[in-house]
Amino acid sequence: MIEASSLSFHYPGGASISFPDIRCDAGDQLLILGESGTGKSTLLQLLAGLRQPDTGSVRIHGTMLQDVPKVRRDQFRGQHIGLIFQTPHFLQALNVEQNIALAQRLAGKEVDLLRIHALLDKLGLLHRLNAYPRHCSQGEQQRISIARALINRPDILLADEPTSALDDRHCREVLHLLQEQAADCRSALIIVTHDQRIKDQIPHTITLERHV
Repeated sequence: MIEASSLSFHYPGGASISFPDIRCDAGDQLLILGESGTGKSTLLQLLAGLRQPDTGSVRIHGTMLQDVPKVRRDQFRGQHIGLIFQTPHFLQALNVEQNIALAQRLAGKEVDLLRIHALLDKLGLLHRLNAYPRHCSQGEQQRISIARALINRPDILLADEPTSALDDRHCREVLHLLQEQAADCRSALIIVTHDQRIKDQIPHTITLERHV
């Protein structure tokens, strides 16, 4: 499914960070814990192909991500990876339905309105179909970003700090939602966070240490 080996990344003027090897198969769940400055978000970006490692490789279904031509990498990512950022990013000129449909188009897929509607309904958002993201609450925007990440039935679901800004009840709800939806799609779920509240809810955990 996804394998990362011997990854390292050097920040200009900063330390070089080496990361532990990772392997996740369909349906696996992995939690990557670490305080600020340990490289959690950098690792997630390396796994998604948003950054290039200095050393090592990321393979998805045997394809080395770094070998995918840059002009095809966005489409490859859209076909195989669902990304959930800590702060949702939407095109504000598009409504909820159009933002999710755009994810299908960017992956080179036909727009499937029935799947969009069914997914939004499952997430309790069907009534926000024609709303614009700026008119949605923070919690609604987070669920919209989950719908967008899942729309192409990704092999890998990557979530960056999805619960750290939430109270305990909403933390549990979002984690359950991610696990449930990942299970429905048979996606490997990888969460990077400093939120210690969820460490006992994910079967496998890697802890990143601060580099001096």
